Amino acid sequence: MTDDQEPPESKLTRSKQRWAREGKFITGKITRPDEARLPPGQHLTADWPVLDLGLLPKVTRERWWLDVHGTVEQTIYWTWPQFMAQPQTQFVSDIHCVTTWSRYDNQWEGLATRDLLAACRPRADARFVALHCYDGYITNLALEDFAAEDALLAHSWSGKPLEKEHGGPVRLVVPHLYFWKSAKWLQRIEFLTEDAPGFWEVRGYHNRGDPWAEQRYSGD
Repeated sequence: MTDDQEPPESKLTRSKQRWAREGKFITGKITRPDEARLPPGQHLTADWPVLDLGLLPKVTRERWWLDVHGTVEQTIYWTWPQFMAQPQTQFVSDIHCVTTWSRYDNQWEGLATRDLLAACRPRADARFVALHCYDGYITNLALEDFAAEDALLAHSWSGKPLEKEHGGPVRLVVPHLYFWKSAKWLQRIEFLTEDAPGFWEVRGYHNRGDPWAEQRYSGD
C-alpha cells in the first residue's frame, strides 16, 4: 500500500470510533506531567501491546527511505545508510496509549527530531507536521510538539532493532502525547503552514492528545 491510499476499516477502527462517540475511559481528571507520572485513566503494563490498523507493511531496511519535504529550506531523501549516518541519540521515556495502558522506562535510540529540524530547516511560516507511513496511516502534530526535547525517530528499543510489529525500521516517538501520535513505519514527514488532521483525528480523536489533560477525543 502506498501512503496515498487510506487503510481499510477494521474491527479495531470501528471499536475505537465507538469509544470516541461514547467518551469511553474518560475520568475527567487533569494533572500536570511534573505532578504525576501516570496520566489519569491509565494503568501500567510490563508488556508492549501491539495495536495497528491490521496492515503490516513489508518494508526492510534495504528498501526503506525517508522523505522530508514541504515548508522547509532543505528537502531530504535519506536511504537507510544515510539516515544512520546522522547524529544518534538515546532517550528513556514512557508510553501512554489512548486505550489506557502505559509502559514506563522505554529505551530508545534514533535521530532526535531537533537534529532533523536542524538538517531540513523549516521555514518561518511552518507550523505543523504531517507524518505519512508505509501502511497508509497519517497523523498530525504541531511543530512545537514534534520538536519536543525527547522526541525522536527511533530505530532501536532496549538496545535492539525496533521490531516490525512495533513500527520498525523507523517510527516516531513523541512521549508527551498519546502514542497514536508516534507514527509507526515512518515514510514521509511533511511540514505545513496549515494543520491537516490525520486518520484518527478525523474519526473522533483529539487533535493534540495530551495524556495529562486526558485529551482522548475531539471535544474533550
